[in-house]
Amino acid sequence: MTVSLCVVAYNEEAFLNNLFKDIINQTYDHSKMEIVLVNSASTDNTRSVMERFAASKHDFKAITVLDNPRKKQASGWNVAISAAKGDVIIRIDAHSHIPPEFTRLNMKNIGEGEFVSGGVRPCIIENDTSWGKTLLDIENSLFGSSFNKCRRGGGKTYVKTMFHAAYRREVFENVGGFNENLLRTEDNEMHYRIRKAGYKLSFDSDIVSYQYARSNLKRMIKQKYGNGKWIGLTLGVAPGCISLFHFAPICFLLGMIATTALAALGIWQLAALMWSLYGLFALVSMALSIAQNGFLLPKLLMPLGFLILHLAYGIGTLVGLVQMPFKRKALAVCEDIDKVRKSVAENSI
Repeated sequence: MTVSLCVVAYNEEAFLNNLFKDIINQTYDHSKMEIVLVNSASTDNTRSVMERFAASKHDFKAITVLDNPRKKQASGWNVAISAAKGDVIIRIDAHSHIPPEFTRLNMKNIGEGEFVSGGVRPCIIENDTSWGKTLLDIENSLFGSSFNKCRRGGGKTYVKTMFHAAYRREVFENVGGFNENLLRTEDNEMHYRIRKAGYKLSFDSDIVSYQYARSNLKRMIKQKYGNGKWIGLTLGVAPGCISLFHFAPICFLLGMIATTALAALGIWQLAALMWSLYGLFALVSMALSIAQNGFLLPKLLMPLGFLILHLAYGIGTLVGLVQMPFKRKALAVCEDIDKVRKSVAENSI
């Protein structure tokens, strides 16, 4: 089977060359691999880096560089999917690392009868500093990033959503493309439609890819706030694609507000219980991080880091929920979903 490996990038010149080395090192037959690169109106040298890689070809079936003038991640994926010619389409974030066996193992899974395949996607460090390592441990911890199976592994099973997935062309022919109105939850909504169409998402922990974690607290706060906001907004578009775990931060936020108000009225027991449990989980997570990865002075700030990021996500979700009734209809309508369906049907090899 032929495969189209798709990468969408915005201002990723610093990371693309490493990702291209990963692509060159893929053990799947290069003559059956098409590389589709999409530049999302970058203001740095991202497109030039793509063009240099395309010019080298590296014995791949083809390397194509395309433009995504709308800049959005979802529209970039739609550009890539519409142009891809392979029997299988794999999407890879530009800010990531894929081991040599990544494509081969996904294609093996697809060859065994699966229609959507993916695996574990833990985070790795972006900047090798003590603070960067601390933020990485916050991101990778159970307390920091929830119990998402795709972060940790655990055999072979079926899941509701996944990162860096491989799709048979048929899936997009039937389901269409990504909803370009959704800026952070396009994966969840797409996988919800895929499941509704009767397909299963095959998760195999032998398949591993990595994403670089933010090594700057300000950027991580912005990311968590945005993720939370789009969970709230997406609830009005496709509630079936949202997990209860997504609402843990807002529950904590509302619990904090409610128990603080009660404490001000003299009923302090619930606030004491909530903060004691939260502190316990935060301290245990910090201790596990130190035991597993070694002591670094910034790790003593991990409990505070958990609190800041949980609040950022919770506040984002609250804002999204408030805005959702006014934006629900506009977010739900996306003509590009059907346009992609037609393009994929017409563009197979």
